[in-house]
Amino acid sequence: MKDRIDKIKLLALDVDGVLTDGKIVVDDEGKEIKFFDVQDGFGLVLLKRAGFKTAIITARATKAVEVRARDLKFDRVYQDAYPKIKAYEQLIQELGVADEEVCYMGDDLADLKVLQRVGFAVAVPNAVPDVKKVCHYITKKAGGNGAVREVIELLLEHQGKWGGLLE
Repeated sequence: MKDRIDKIKLLALDVDGVLTDGKIVVDDEGKEIKFFDVQDGFGLVLLKRAGFKTAIITARATKAVEVRARDLKFDRVYQDAYPKIKAYEQLIQELGVADEEVCYMGDDLADLKVLQRVGFAVAVPNAVPDVKKVCHYITKKAGGNGAVREVIELLLEHQGKWGGLLE
C-alpha cells in the first residue's frame, strides 16, 4: 500500500456518500441542501498546501457543490459527469497526471470504472460490495463524517508531509 500512496499527486472525490453522508435533502422550494464535514474541508486545505491537486467527479449537478468546490479551491470540478470515466480521462489529461498518481474515493457503481484505473482506490464503509472489492483501502470513518480527512492524513503521513504542515 505504501508504494501506491507514495506516487499520489491528485485526490479526486465523488460527492454524495464521500464528501457528504449520501443523503439528499430537498427543501420546500426544491433547493438541494448538502452537509459537508468541516474537518474534511480543512484537510483539503492542508492537502493543497502540501502541493497536491484536488478534483470532484460527480454524476449530479448542484449549486452546493459548486460553492463548496470554489471555497476549497478544487483544481477541477466535473458535475453531471456520467459516465464518470469520461470526466476522469479528461481530468488526468488536463492535469498531466498518470493513473498511478491518482487517489479516487467513491462509494457506488458509478465510481467503479474510475476506481479500477487509479493508483490508490478508496471506498467508504457503506460503499456497495462491488466497489469495496476493487479498492485498496476502506476508510474507518463514514462519508461526510471525516472519511476524506482520514485519507488525506494517510497520504500526507505516508509521504512524510504531515509534520511540516503542523509547524
